[in-house]
Amino acid sequence: MSEPLLSARAVTKSYAMGKRTLEVLRSVSLDVARGEFLALRGASGAGKSTLLHLFGGLDSPNAGEIWFGGNNLATLPESAATALRNRKIGFIFQAYHLLPELDALENVCLPARMARTPAAQAERRGRELLARVGLSERLDHKPYELSGGEQQRVAIARALINEPELILADEPTGNLDSHTGGEIIEVLVGLRNERNTTLIIATHDADVAARAPKVIHLVDGRIA
Repeated sequence: MSEPLLSARAVTKSYAMGKRTLEVLRSVSLDVARGEFLALRGASGAGKSTLLHLFGGLDSPNAGEIWFGGNNLATLPESAATALRNRKIGFIFQAYHLLPELDALENVCLPARMARTPAAQAERRGRELLARVGLSERLDHKPYELSGGEQQRVAIARALINEPELILADEPTGNLDSHTGGEIIEVLVGLRNERNTTLIIATHDADVAARAPKVIHLVDGRIA
């Protein structure tokens, strides 16, 4: 069998809360194959977002290891970890995290420019992606001029600009009504299928999770 793209090995994560310790993840082990579409389900506080942050190298476990493409994220030099997050991982957050001073196209192109992609090439790719998510007429609109669903579409296009191997989506429909949320999932799954990109969605929504061939349930920081 081929090596998994992503592995969590006995991962534990806790946070100090004054005099007490909050245990968020408790010895979680999980392999994610290349091209797999996985949903993480669980109640608020179950550890879904924390696990995504660890998978993306945005945080480090207290114990255990996270491996990506054969690399232990904890042992990578910071420059290599930054390059990996920029070029190989696309993040989609519930709160969008678009820069308010940039228009839609500029927000989408930002990760490509950080990766030193030539401006013309980045803009061409950005325009293509925004057209794919139905925003070809909104390229020069700032985030405050866009609806929640439109902002999430911009965030999806931004996550895909560097053609990542892995997409991590944290409650991507959490701030949207059911109809708009359904459209967002259709867009995200369709774009993922085009390149067989590995996709992990953290969600409490049963309808969103039902789209994934594999569902993992987290309960009190453990895989149920």
